Amino acid sequence: MVHYISPERLTLERVKEIIDNKMTLALSDEAIARIEKCRNYLNKKMETQKEPIYGVTTGFGSLCNISISKEQLSQLQKNLVMSHACGVGDEVPQEVVRLMLLLKVQNFCFGYSGVQLQTAQRLVDCYNNDVLPIVYQQGSLGASGDLCPLANLMLPSILGMGDVYYKGRRCDVKEVYDELGWSPIELQSKEGLALLNGTQFMSAYGVWSVLKAQRLSQQADMILALSLDAFDGRIEPFYESLHMVRPHKGQLETAKHVREYLDGSEIIVRHKEHVQDPYSFRCAPQVHGAAKDTIAYVASVIETEINSTTDNPIVLPDEDMVISGGHFHGEPMAMVLDFLSIAVAELGSISERRTYQLIDAKRGLPSFLVAKPGLNSGFMIPQYAAASIVSQTKQLCSPCSVDSIPSSQNQEDLVSMGGNAATKTYRVMENVERVLAIEIFNAAQALEFRRPLKSSPFVEKMVADYRKVVNFVDIDQVMYKHIHASVKFLQEQAL
Repeated sequence: MVHYISPERLTLERVKEIIDNKMTLALSDEAIARIEKCRNYLNKKMETQKEPIYGVTTGFGSLCNISISKEQLSQLQKNLVMSHACGVGDEVPQEVVRLMLLLKVQNFCFGYSGVQLQTAQRLVDCYNNDVLPIVYQQGSLGASGDLCPLANLMLPSILGMGDVYYKGRRCDVKEVYDELGWSPIELQSKEGLALLNGTQFMSAYGVWSVLKAQRLSQQADMILALSLDAFDGRIEPFYESLHMVRPHKGQLETAKHVREYLDGSEIIVRHKEHVQDPYSFRCAPQVHGAAKDTIAYVASVIETEINSTTDNPIVLPDEDMVISGGHFHGEPMAMVLDFLSIAVAELGSISERRTYQLIDAKRGLPSFLVAKPGLNSGFMIPQYAAASIVSQTKQLCSPCSVDSIPSSQNQEDLVSMGGNAATKTYRVMENVERVLAIEIFNAAQALEFRRPLKSSPFVEKMVADYRKVVNFVDIDQVMYKHIHASVKFLQEQAL
């Protein structure tokens, strides 16, 4: 299957299809025409323009007042990529690197960047041949674009320098060039700047995180339904008539999901002695719902971003203008990624509280969910682990977007720190997935103490699928293996 990159709107749903179906990429005819039109215009503009054009005939950043001769323009662009490849820290996950390649080509296809067609095609070839440059998580200020990580992305793919992953192994990119018959691309004016300016590091992390958040949100509702029945909770807080008097969309959706998931349960309809449930159950529609609304908002911002041209300067052939602006600034991404972290973190916080309620010897459930507590510690420490993860997640949610450290001799005097927001958001998604895995581990265990009563067909099927990978714990066992299996179950669960 092939996805044709074009100026048509690229949706997050389409990105998910590309990933899930392992589609290859190709430039559409319209994308090719736009890229060539813009490059041809820029070549002619340089022949007639007498005044300096930032990044085209000048240096970069605070060196923008230094003019570069025509003979040195190619070297200028090559120097830019080499000097800016300063990434440090942990490697960017390969699935995010793949998204960076896709989104950078999407950026070029609008025809406002001035790159050569062969430059855009090389990134497509890297994607299709699974040539994934080694990119590092630290180094971006999220302001002059993601300069540092994008330089590390382009160094091997365009210039033939550095390391990549290829066919499952790490190697010098020169080996790949020899095998595939590639040669380094000689960059023309502005191209280095077009390659490095842009928000594709932040955007790729953002796309991955939103898709993950949407999945976690749905799984949080499913596990909530299981926990509610295992806790012998009440269904009234999920009635539609209740939520119509405060009709936030996400809140209504959450309540509806839980009602549907528990339809047909013997446990949920039986008489309850308790009048109310704790907030982690009773207020779940409000908390899960607020997270849903936030995820939807963040998704809309990220979708706008990946359908935008975010490098600098912007080349506008139809208006006969080359304008130096600030579309590379990551503030829109930084703020929403901070917001996304907070929203999904709350799904983890309320999940851990439900886990605690299940082990607290309430409503007929034994202490720590084992038959002989004391001799057996049971599920005591999985809750410890969840609490530890939740605490770390809260610390990660300190907003990056309110910070700024000036750079480039104060030319770049307010930066977004969106790169840091992006990488911490990725960690938050992984943390919350682990917390939800611990909740389903506990909730499935607790449900067994409600037998012979049955939950709904939906919940019983979910638990039956789960039991194929994690067994009931009658006496103390090595628990980390069960938790790891629970994480894998959520990652592979068909929704």
